[in-house]
Amino acid sequence: MTSPSPTFSFSNVLRDLVAGLVVFLVALPLCLGIALASGAELFSGLLAGIVGGLVVATISGSHTSVSGPAAGLTAIVAAQIALLGSFDAFLLAVVIAGLIQIGFGIAKGGALSAFFPSSVINGLLVAIGVILILKQIPHVVGHDTDPEGEMSFIQPDKENTFSEIIDTIAGDIHVGAMVIGIFSIIFLALWDRFPALKKSIVPAPLLVVLAGVAISLGFEGMGPDWEIGESHLVLIPIAKSASEFFSFIRLPDFSQLANPAVYIAAITIAVVASLETLLNLEAVDKIDFEKRSSPPSRELIAQGCGNFVCGMIGGLPVTSVIVRGSVNVNAGAKTKVSAIFHGLLLLLSVAILPRYMNMIPLSALAAILLVTGFKLASPAMFRRMWDEGRYQFIPFIVTVLAIVFTDLLIGVLIGLGIAVLFILNSNLRRPIHRMVESHSAGDITHIELANQVSFLNRAAIERVLDEAKPGSRLMIDASGSDYIDPDVLSLIREYTETTAPARKVLVNLVGFKRKYQLSDNVQFADYTTRQLQRDVTSDQVIRILYEGNQRFVSGLRLNRDLGRQVNATAIGQNPLAAILSCIDSRVPTELVFDLGVGDIFSVRVAGNVIGTKSLGSVEYAVGVAGVKLVVVLGHTRCGAVTSSVQLVSTGQNAKDATGCDHLQSIINEIAPSVVDLPSTPISELPAAEAESYIDEVALRNVLHTAEQIVTRSEVIRTAVSEDRLKVVGAVYDVKTGKVDFLNLSLNEIKDELSH
Repeated sequence: MTSPSPTFSFSNVLRDLVAGLVVFLVALPLCLGIALASGAELFSGLLAGIVGGLVVATISGSHTSVSGPAAGLTAIVAAQIALLGSFDAFLLAVVIAGLIQIGFGIAKGGALSAFFPSSVINGLLVAIGVILILKQIPHVVGHDTDPEGEMSFIQPDKENTFSEIIDTIAGDIHVGAMVIGIFSIIFLALWDRFPALKKSIVPAPLLVVLAGVAISLGFEGMGPDWEIGESHLVLIPIAKSASEFFSFIRLPDFSQLANPAVYIAAITIAVVASLETLLNLEAVDKIDFEKRSSPPSRELIAQGCGNFVCGMIGGLPVTSVIVRGSVNVNAGAKTKVSAIFHGLLLLLSVAILPRYMNMIPLSALAAILLVTGFKLASPAMFRRMWDEGRYQFIPFIVTVLAIVFTDLLIGVLIGLGIAVLFILNSNLRRPIHRMVESHSAGDITHIELANQVSFLNRAAIERVLDEAKPGSRLMIDASGSDYIDPDVLSLIREYTETTAPARKVLVNLVGFKRKYQLSDNVQFADYTTRQLQRDVTSDQVIRILYEGNQRFVSGLRLNRDLGRQVNATAIGQNPLAAILSCIDSRVPTELVFDLGVGDIFSVRVAGNVIGTKSLGSVEYAVGVAGVKLVVVLGHTRCGAVTSSVQLVSTGQNAKDATGCDHLQSIINEIAPSVVDLPSTPISELPAAEAESYIDEVALRNVLHTAEQIVTRSEVIRTAVSEDRLKVVGAVYDVKTGKVDFLNLSLNEIKDELSH
């Protein structure tokens, strides 16, 4: 979480005041339109906007969220007013809903926001953008029969989003409003194309509104097709006196406290408003340029206080609103001062300046919202969600379509349902990580349990256990699990104690926490014992190393209990192989072959060459420790080989070239493999050609070292001749992590070298 911006720095306050002004211009018609769509008095919507700015924003911990009457609540508000029989009784329900929300916040109910999938949040943002575009098209051209701020697909006038657009295209266009709307869109689009203008302290939406008012005044006297009448302007109720202004304020009907329907309405409003607030809060945080995180529980408390005040003075219920929040972010808001200032401007507009506010054309404000919609529903978001795969894209696109074709609340719930289905499907398919490890005493099936193992995973785990063949060995690893459902623990306990013995299946339990009441249990060794070392063949060891490298390359390395292996091997070692590799830091042998403690001897020397000491180490591994395989492991892009090629080609001595006293002995071992030098010096060859030649020398050096090990050591030569040992070469590709085994006999190695 980024640190909050300093609230009272001059530059921030200036930006916040400008952003607050832009949000005010957008919020003004939305407050009126939502009240109209809810079947409430227009002033109740304005009161909700004022409270959202002056009360909620003051208490909230969010820097960018802006609250007010919500389009997502219009259907619920209209229904509850009808059910309760009066607006005053409804206000009592809003008061109680506010208290419930405060309780939610105190109980840390905001933590639920952490469970909203990002696909649904992104779907919400894009859907709001699409709705803004579709809903504002009629307003931009002067078709204002549907109230501004109404967001549902099925409208109060029984039309829908698309039929409204069709009616507009069919001819219900006001020429004057259309000129203002199209001019405003072009102005805003061009403004954003010039960085200097975009960074200007003067906001483009304000200029659009002022220009719209000026053009509207210019159209006066030009006839009905051009004059902007009241139906195409902001329409704030105007009080003729102070007493009439205060008469707009309504009090709740406390006589309805004994009415059960009031409490049902209050719970409905509290739950829906809280859900919508948490969703919108997450969405606004996502588009915040400074990527700050808002405290969700504190936001619930703030919303509860706001709804309590709204209910007490006659306002509609409030929530965090994504439209206002996105406009706030795009206008450059730095702190919540912008939200507070927008509330103050709303208060001034209805108390002092309603006559002037009523001069603003709706088409100019619609243009601002339409451009905001294009920013939210950008093609880049669709591409990003598509690239993230179907588990992200399908819940995302379903959320978008569901919100567009229903309303915000129903659409989000559908999106959440689809996202949950995908999450459950993912968990059901992948509750465990199963891998088969070739081992000297037979294959071991590793079953690694997920971080959270619920009862939904029981069937998948039971299926894996039932597939274990008689005589097989299972390693059930819970070291990565934070929670395992009791039903799953009971299944594992019953299988280990009853089913597995009956089927002659050996089971190791590792990593189970004490709270599970299921102790770790070891029935077979997953490390190399003396018995296993004696019984394994050279080819089996090669297979073990090969499969381990495949796991390394695929990123599916086994989760080994290394601490237990350390204890188990403390009394002695019984490695399967000795690996002579280069000291290169990119070739960690145990990791490359995904091995455990005690599985191999690792001998490392620059250039993986054989010398007196390194040969002695390999002889010890074969003659004393009894390994069944010796691997000479070279690698591509080898520094030692590169240096050797350069020194041999120029005839230089290692000490003269590097100052190292003892490096020449390594160069001498690699030198026999430097054959068929290119006519052009290595340093002057194209990079790809030079790399190819050096890798070829590295391969020949591996074969040369393998041949020298057998030639120089009688102990090793005897073990090879008696088929107790194999000496093989291998090359590790530093670009892919893959090991290629050169599983050749000694005669085949000599033939390769001769060619």
